[in-house]
Amino acid sequence: MKIRRILATAVAAAVTTPVVLLSAGPAFADTPKPATSKGAAAQQDDLDGPDFEELERLEAAYAAAEQKVEDLKAEREQVKNDLLAGNLGKEVVEELAAAEKAVADAKTARTAAEAVLTAAKEALTAIEADAAATPEQKTAAAEAVTTAEAEVAEAVTAVTAADERLARATTAWNDARVALAQKGSLLAEDIKAAEQELAAAEAAVDAFWEDKGDFEECVEDGAVRSTLTGPKTITIGSSANFSLTVKNTSDRDLDSVRSYLFAAQLPESWEDIDEEHPDLDRYFDIDWKTAANPKWTELDFQDDAIELGAIGKGGKVDVTLRLTVDEDAPAGEGIAFTTGEYENEDGSCGISEQYAEVEFDIVEPGAEPEPEETASPSPSPSTSAPAPAATSGHTPQGGSSHIPVATGGELAATGSSDVLPQVAAAAGAALVLGAGAVFVARRRKVSA
Repeated sequence: MKIRRILATAVAAAVTTPVVLLSAGPAFADTPKPATSKGAAAQQDDLDGPDFEELERLEAAYAAAEQKVEDLKAEREQVKNDLLAGNLGKEVVEELAAAEKAVADAKTARTAAEAVLTAAKEALTAIEADAAATPEQKTAAAEAVTTAEAEVAEAVTAVTAADERLARATTAWNDARVALAQKGSLLAEDIKAAEQELAAAEAAVDAFWEDKGDFEECVEDGAVRSTLTGPKTITIGSSANFSLTVKNTSDRDLDSVRSYLFAAQLPESWEDIDEEHPDLDRYFDIDWKTAANPKWTELDFQDDAIELGAIGKGGKVDVTLRLTVDEDAPAGEGIAFTTGEYENEDGSCGISEQYAEVEFDIVEPGAEPEPEETASPSPSPSTSAPAPAATSGHTPQGGSSHIPVATGGELAATGSSDVLPQVAAAAGAALVLGAGAVFVARRRKVSA
């Protein structure tokens, strides 16, 4: 299961549909909770032979369907690129180029032959008008004209043949392009069918576990609390360190704690966001390390979270994050979010109701840092828009910690752009929701 991709999708959904998220009822009041009574591995161990074989079959079908969708999408993307680049097959492309050259060469030869004929005719006229010209000279001049006319005729024939060759090559090129476009259309239908197969395979795995009837609800609580701080600016093409602290605020030890992290580059306005392919994290790479895991570990986009292990009651884990901005990233604003979850050996589990965020500017190399602006005040409480619950506020480094709540569709302004405060709350809420969705997938699909 591609965990960070699910989170990216959740955040993108929040970014592209802010009104839906932000005008909802009390935050997460009706959010479905992940359900399980045991960790995925323990559940798998409890399965008998036929059940285990059935689960393996269902999971293999899911993996195959997922791979099929990815392969078809990659093939369709290649078709699209080939169409744009004119890659229609080596023979077709080479023949068209050769035919175009043949036409150009034939026309050049015809022009040269016509010039020779014109000169020969002018010479013949001059000799015929010359009283001193001999019969032999007149005969030679006439033969030169005849020869030149024959060469012009051959050149004209060659041009005609080259034109016909070019017409055939052009037709073949157009046919190849049409065939490639048709292939793209067929692949689109294949992708749609494959996505339906994937949905059915996923539903079959879900149904398998639901049929076991031993799931308990995970809770959404404050047992895991995150604090995130970092620099106010990051230079394009460079890296910057952020600090993440994850604390166990519950009244018991937590056996397994993990954090999810997402970073986004913010467009200047909602209109600049591609709703189908937001891809807001494309300019960032993130690595992490802790005292227990001192080597940098990459948070790839395929499957991982920050695994923190057990955290005792009242304990905490400090994480150092390294966020790298690609050299081709545009200058602007960025934001990072984090939230956590836990799972215990007795089967209890929970998703944090709190998330933390940090905002930063993405600047060109050598750019002078701009003066820090004072955050706008929060809206005054009213009956139509209740005030947000108290939070820890911004740290000196720009970090902020939030518990998502409804605000009647209005948000406190916490950044310098119109997009930033809305993205902060919407995507932060989506991060929690996304983590919950991932938690279900992680615990109910043992192949994750």
